[in-house]
Amino acid sequence: MTSKQRAYLQSLANTLSPLFSVGKSSLTPEFNEAIIEAFNTHELIKISVLKNCADDPREIATIVSERSNSEVVKVIGKKIILYKAFKKDPVIVLPK
Repeated sequence: MTSKQRAYLQSLANTLSPLFSVGKSSLTPEFNEAIIEAFNTHELIKISVLKNCADDPREIATIVSERSNSEVVKVIGKKIILYKAFKKDPVIVLPK
């Protein structure tokens, strides 16, 4: 993914509310399944890491992206932005 595409996706994510919050229990199997399910209806997902979570947001982003076959767009503080294009008829068209 190019820096121009990342910037475009980040601008789209500015208006999004976090769909998920990672808390004290960190990454559970149920959380991972919920993320995978969310990618069936969303191409761009924002995740919030709560203050009571001891794990590093960058590590969480890497693990979640590997498990869901998505790409980390950006980690800003305690917010994670992930992108996974739909296989058929993608809604978000990335700039070249």
